[in-house]
Amino acid sequence: MTIIPTILCGGAGSRLWPVSREQHPKPFIRLSDGQSFLQKAFIRGALLPGVTDILTVTNRELYFKTQDDYKEVNEWGVHSSYLLEPFGKNTAAAIAMAALYVNKHHGENAIMVVLAADHLISQQDAFQKAVEKAVELVNQGKLVAFGICPNAPETGYGYIETDIDTNIIHSFVEKPTKHKAEEYVDSGRYLWNSGLFCFTAGQVIKHMKQYCPSILEPAVLCFEASITQESKQITQVQLDSETFQNIPANSFDYAVMEPASTSFFDGMTESSLAVVPCDIGWSDIGSWNALGNLSTPDAEGNRVDGHAMLHDSKNCYIQSRYRLVGAVGVDNLIIVDTPDALLVVNKTHAQEVKHIYTALKNSGHDVHKLHRTVHRPWGTYTVLEEGDRFKIKRIEVSPGASLSLQMHHHRSEHWIVVSGTARVVNGDTEQLVTTNQSTYIPAGNKHRLENPGIVMLVMIEVQSGEYLGEDDIIRFEDNYGR
Repeated sequence: MTIIPTILCGGAGSRLWPVSREQHPKPFIRLSDGQSFLQKAFIRGALLPGVTDILTVTNRELYFKTQDDYKEVNEWGVHSSYLLEPFGKNTAAAIAMAALYVNKHHGENAIMVVLAADHLISQQDAFQKAVEKAVELVNQGKLVAFGICPNAPETGYGYIETDIDTNIIHSFVEKPTKHKAEEYVDSGRYLWNSGLFCFTAGQVIKHMKQYCPSILEPAVLCFEASITQESKQITQVQLDSETFQNIPANSFDYAVMEPASTSFFDGMTESSLAVVPCDIGWSDIGSWNALGNLSTPDAEGNRVDGHAMLHDSKNCYIQSRYRLVGAVGVDNLIIVDTPDALLVVNKTHAQEVKHIYTALKNSGHDVHKLHRTVHRPWGTYTVLEEGDRFKIKRIEVSPGASLSLQMHHHRSEHWIVVSGTARVVNGDTEQLVTTNQSTYIPAGNKHRLENPGIVMLVMIEVQSGEYLGEDDIIRFEDNYGR
């Protein structure tokens, strides 16, 4: 029996702005123990018995961040496979592409355990037992959903109506009103819909062929047109943009699970869907309230992650890992401070943070998209200061890594090495620049920065010119295929 944990790493996490950004979405948020949501999902999959390959479906812009996160925690040497989407098309497209990949590389009987990259599951042993039960049902020909035993009438989750004795799914219910949610919990027949699934590659392809051929058929064409690159530890599939565009955007619940449950009660003799009720310490951490509740409150109900001084304040959550936040005489607030954005919101309006994110995105403000520190495949850069016609960055280049051979039309650059050694291509010359030395790159010159050493290269870059946007770049050679 082959089990392939399949991690879906998408979405913007707009309700967790300003820590979550378009190019640093919710799965990459680090929790108080130093691990990200994504790393916890990887560990969750790697600990399942017999797992040798973990498949991740993510945006191609997040590939190197994902790879870096996995490297930190992959103590088992598990092979990583990636399906890299050019843009998001929701979970039905992602699962269709994943099933086609697993079917080709592991066979139609390989079992996929579909995990979300941004959920928390605190009880690994209970999760593994739930997977064991799900595998039993999969071996009976079922598509299996994981249903969470509710401990409160939660209005923020969808529900699964089920026959607890037979595990048969009766229906899927949208997020209910408070009154309906109370009825559901009191009845004992409803579970929270976790969005986690288990099935064989062959089973899910068969169901998609029946219930959503408009998604499966272009997915097949896209998979056939896509480019695969393989190495000993990594397989990556760059999904073809032109054909991927033709796949309708829809959720897996809407496209497959709901119509399959409806067809059973319309007269089928045997249901193809089942649910595993489980109590695994699950949360989707869908707001700052949920994230704040992970930390321990003080006597006044305040929770602090980072640096804060409070006086006569209660029931607040404060996250500030860079600066000290002082709060006096406030109640029921969420305060999240980052180097370039500050969020202050009443806890009762925590779900509405997404409106700030949307407004920033619609206005073209970069703070919805990037942090001041931006991760690249070669290292990171941090914007320290910027103004009219100038920008100052701190650049860190990993040992053995190099930036692309590139050129800018509108800006010149002055590089000062703080520590390490830089190999610099500047026009027709190549030189080594060491600590306390500098070099100047005129606008229009081809140039490249490389770290030939074994320690991190740290340097300050001062840009000056008429236009300093990140899109003023022409790449001639690049080790990372950008």
